[in-house]
Amino acid sequence: MTEQRRVIAQVLSDSLDHPDVDMVYRRAIDIDPKISIATVYRTVRLFEEANILQKHEFGDGRARYEEIPEEHHDHLIDMESGTVIEFHNDVIERLQQEQAALLGYELVGHRLELYARKIKK
Repeated sequence: MTEQRRVIAQVLSDSLDHPDVDMVYRRAIDIDPKISIATVYRTVRLFEEANILQKHEFGDGRARYEEIPEEHHDHLIDMESGTVIEFHNDVIERLQQEQAALLGYELVGHRLELYARKIKK
């Protein structure tokens, strides 16, 4: 692991949002200005292939990333601001298991992404 990869790994680990490569790059060069955008792209791809990062495409035309979570969660994406909200709901999880069983399947994994707009009062 090179020092530049360590910086990129730290940026990703410290991220509370789901940054795209450009966001990771901007944060990384604040720590080490010698890091190139190409290094960030290569490192993110390497981390994804090593199952360290999970890639998401939330419909905004850019790939966004998060560390592979220790516990499963789903996402709600605010279509106006682009904010990604992580959540876990036991009822939804149970319903998905039940639906798979009704169709004759055992659920082994899933991704749930909800796209929403804030209710204006």
